[in-house]
Amino acid sequence: MNENQSDKCSELSMTSVVILRSPDSAEQKIQQADNDEQLIDLWLHGRPKNTQRGYRSEIDRFIEFVNRPLRSVKLSDLQWFADELGQSLKESSVHRAVNAVKSLLAFGHRLGYLQFDVGRALKLPGFREELSERIISEAEVLKIITLEPSPRNRAMLLTFYAGGFRVSEVCAMKWRHLQVRDATGQITVFAKGGKTRSVLMPKSVWDTLLALRRESSEDGFPEAPVFRSRRKGHLCESAVWRIVKKATKRAEIPKAVSCHWFRHAHASHALDRGAPIHLVQATLGHDSVSTTGKYLHARPSESSGIYLPM
Repeated sequence: MNENQSDKCSELSMTSVVILRSPDSAEQKIQQADNDEQLIDLWLHGRPKNTQRGYRSEIDRFIEFVNRPLRSVKLSDLQWFADELGQSLKESSVHRAVNAVKSLLAFGHRLGYLQFDVGRALKLPGFREELSERIISEAEVLKIITLEPSPRNRAMLLTFYAGGFRVSEVCAMKWRHLQVRDATGQITVFAKGGKTRSVLMPKSVWDTLLALRRESSEDGFPEAPVFRSRRKGHLCESAVWRIVKKATKRAEIPKAVSCHWFRHAHASHALDRGAPIHLVQATLGHDSVSTTGKYLHARPSESSGIYLPM
């Protein structure tokens, strides 16, 4: 190798080192998004539809508030946003909105679209756990179900409670999702995050569902919806919410009971009656047993206070 060739190799080597050590190395990545809208679409992709709608709403609210591109967002913008939401929303709602924004910013940073993850530095104060306020008693659940005059609605309320299902899961149920298991049966649902789980039904609830199926036998399944609308399609979530609200009012329960309260009731009542926590976790489809464990603390059956001389 002559002297000129050696000098060229040295220059090439030094250039490579400079590129690898460049503080703007994130810019060397393949561009994944050209603008904020594309970044948001990439971030939402693959999430359940309900989650997409909820997250999209929170992000739109943030963008309207800061009125600047995501690449220009500062930590102070996030802090002001959280403070502003705290003036009118519950603590849990503030956490949900801010965490959605933080998730998007972290995603943009990982892709190299954002130079900094400003959301990582934002710390929110803990918020008051309101789960205990959203758990109704066994007697209240049974009263809501018993006083429901519609066979379809009564079967649906029983399914909510017995399976701990989400409203999206109940609305999407088809008869082919129900399978016989000896004297009873199971329901398979395609849950949040693309996960599938099968839930064994109590015999009394299974018999109620079979009776509902016989009543609708002229429609031909397995593709027919279990809980069909007047137009013989799937019930929409808003219609189911109205059914639950009306049933709660009929039972004279002075609480704003929603579909999800039956899921809370399932977890709390099952644990109270001695169901293993890992079984409840599997039935509800919780990723972590710590999520299921919140129901143990929401309605404690014991306290060290009862041992005090009072």
